[in-house]
Amino acid sequence: MSQYSSKWIKVSEPFPHVLHIELARAPVNAFCKEFWVAYGKLFDTLVDDGYDVRAAVISSSFPKLFTAGLDLSDAAAIGSNGTETVLDNARTSLQTRKMLLAFQHAIGAPERAPFPVIVAVHGHVIGLGCDLIGVCDIRYAASNTSFAIKEVDIGLAPDIGSLAFLPKITGNQSLLRELTYTARAFSAAEAEKLGLVSKVVPGGRDEVVKEALDLAKFIAGKSPIAVSGSKHLITHSRDHSVPENLAYTGAWNAAALLTNDITDQLKATAKKEKPKFAALSVQTKLSKL
Repeated sequence: MSQYSSKWIKVSEPFPHVLHIELARAPVNAFCKEFWVAYGKLFDTLVDDGYDVRAAVISSSFPKLFTAGLDLSDAAAIGSNGTETVLDNARTSLQTRKMLLAFQHAIGAPERAPFPVIVAVHGHVIGLGCDLIGVCDIRYAASNTSFAIKEVDIGLAPDIGSLAFLPKITGNQSLLRELTYTARAFSAAEAEKLGLVSKVVPGGRDEVVKEALDLAKFIAGKSPIAVSGSKHLITHSRDHSVPENLAYTGAWNAAALLTNDITDQLKATAKKEKPKFAALSVQTKLSKL
């Protein structure tokens, strides 16, 4: 998987069709512009290449934390191009908006991927870390995890995804608002109460990563058409009314029901074997290397 690894992102395939994506920018996984650009590019490249991924796990390489959030020492990461050019307020605003939209697009890459993305967090998950995990399909936390929606403490509202995703994927608006307005730290237990994580795993990095990879391996054994379609339809349901989603699902499955995965599953079940499914798409770029 060296073709997908980069300076601060390690990519491995511990099980067939399961990728382990490790964030590895020492010392604290602070996101500079180069880091978040590479992060978004990774997912988009995997999809463009048609690599046969059926589930992915995101974690940190560092035992004590997941991420410290945004690298505030990197001017490019917070909207400055580092020059002395003076723009009027309107032009400065347009430039900043362009950067923010690109940042949002990069951090939102896991949602665009057709495969489930599971994030395994431990230690500190600060600021941008909450934006990053909110866009993932499934969130597991080690019991030693401490979260903080930290942006208010640096003088701004969260703008890379927390306020878009967390109100829709969590179930306690009162607690979410308290955590956002105060920027206070909260535990894995409180994150589970909020609905931010679906499982708290006793221990630290090794334990939560193992649980997440085991889950990814299990999901990877399912029909790629069924799992990918389910991901797409759940996301559509989040952003649309029930009647709209039902109509859309009808149109979607009118095509998806033509898959060979159904007969492959039935034949394997009859033989008491594990089914073997084709990839969602054919590799393109990699086949030319």
